[in-house]
Amino acid sequence: MQNIIFAKLNLKLFNMKINRLVVVISVMSLLFGSCVRNAATNTKLKNEKDSVSYAFGIMYYNMLINDSLILNPMAVAKGMSDGEKGKQKMTDEEARNYLMGYVNNREIERSEREAEMNKETYKEHIAENEAFLATNRGKQGVTVTPSGLQYEVIKMGNGAKPTIDNVVKVHYAGTLIDGTEFDSSISRGEPAQFPLSGVISGWTEALQLMPVGSKFRIYLPQELAYGPNGAGSAIEPYSTLIFDVELLEIVE
Repeated sequence: MQNIIFAKLNLKLFNMKINRLVVVISVMSLLFGSCVRNAATNTKLKNEKDSVSYAFGIMYYNMLINDSLILNPMAVAKGMSDGEKGKQKMTDEEARNYLMGYVNNREIERSEREAEMNKETYKEHIAENEAFLATNRGKQGVTVTPSGLQYEVIKMGNGAKPTIDNVVKVHYAGTLIDGTEFDSSISRGEPAQFPLSGVISGWTEALQLMPVGSKFRIYLPQELAYGPNGAGSAIEPYSTLIFDVELLEIVE
């Protein structure tokens, strides 16, 4: 699993989802608008063109249903009609922003529902990770920041410290509290490079404490990592993550 340290919300993937939704709704708008105008319920499939059109209708309808998105055909048709007449109540930008906000809010609500379910499902895992952090914070050489980040200095470098606006190059290995390694640039034989603003919050904080040339062991409570939703199959919800991190370079 490469670059697990990157934040879960990937802007490129989010925009792809938005674009897919816009494309689907656009096609559905054409279909629904045509349906309303031409009394589609009475339309017969007389040729290949009709069958292809009907197949598109089924495919996109099912795609929207699977995404739990229900449209009002009359409202869709009105939007098409208003646009055709140049009397739309939203500009293209306003409509796109509205859809982006809608999709974002749905994702937040989904994550919150999943988090609530995971509290019960992973209650033993939560207790185990909290106990680990409580014990670890008392170890000699461990520093705890106000956010809950814990770290040990393995080697202190003498270079500059990065800021949140910098791109850095690091070597790292990440494990769970039981020692299971889930990611390692060292094993891949290639340092990782990323903007500090684009990674999980524990990394953003920890790297800014490290002069170039430093090597730290950092302990990230779930709040500073992937929280109640986890990350794929490698990192369960509410997991504490441990990283050995060496800051090699501030790239820019």
